[in-house]
Amino acid sequence: MKVLAIDTSNFVLGISILDNDKIIGEYVTNLKKNHSVRAMPAIEQLMRDCDVKPKDLTKIVVANGPGSYTGVRIGVTIAKTLAWTLQIPLVGISSLEVLAASVGRYYDGSVSPIFDARRGQVYTGLYRFSNNSSTPLKKDQLILTTDWVEQLKEKKEKILFVGNDVSLHQEVIATALCEQAQFAHVADQNPRPSVLAALGSEKEGQDIHSFTPNYIRLAEAEANWLKANKGKKDEQA
Repeated sequence: MKVLAIDTSNFVLGISILDNDKIIGEYVTNLKKNHSVRAMPAIEQLMRDCDVKPKDLTKIVVANGPGSYTGVRIGVTIAKTLAWTLQIPLVGISSLEVLAASVGRYYDGSVSPIFDARRGQVYTGLYRFSNNSSTPLKKDQLILTTDWVEQLKEKKEKILFVGNDVSLHQEVIATALCEQAQFAHVADQNPRPSVLAALGSEKEGQDIHSFTPNYIRLAEAEANWLKANKGKKDEQA
């Protein structure tokens, strides 16, 4: 079984190949560059380096959001195209779960992965890991950081925050939760595509045609369009 994992849901570009129970290749960058230009060349190079041909692949796993609207869309489009062309299963995994799992397997407690969503908001959820499996304690959501920390206070336990965007919200988190808040090391902030491959390797494939990203919210441009056109529709009704 050879699994190709793809994550373009944020600045991190992550590609990995899982061969049965061994990660044979992994590519990770954390750069503000265009994934649409870099993702396919990265996949092709990693497959060449690992002596893996397209026909050898048995499953495609993709981080399907939330995150950057454009980034999520790029990864999902590539994954769907590959899975359909090669006629192999496609599996989507929450981008937040991938980030949480990258540290949660070694942490005895709850993990809150953080992606910045601007205007004081974050994409986040709450996970706990045991025996290499994850349990979502709070579903992935878009929420104000101030509201999120108030919810977490009620848990009365230490919580590990992880993600490259944590620093943007660390003051709010630390002030509200004090010693309850733990922060992952800088080396652990990137979601690992090898973890994505492992999470998806045992899951059943999903219907390729109906497979869609999990944006959680509309893209800002689409939301603005709907808001602008709502008045016109009301007038016509």
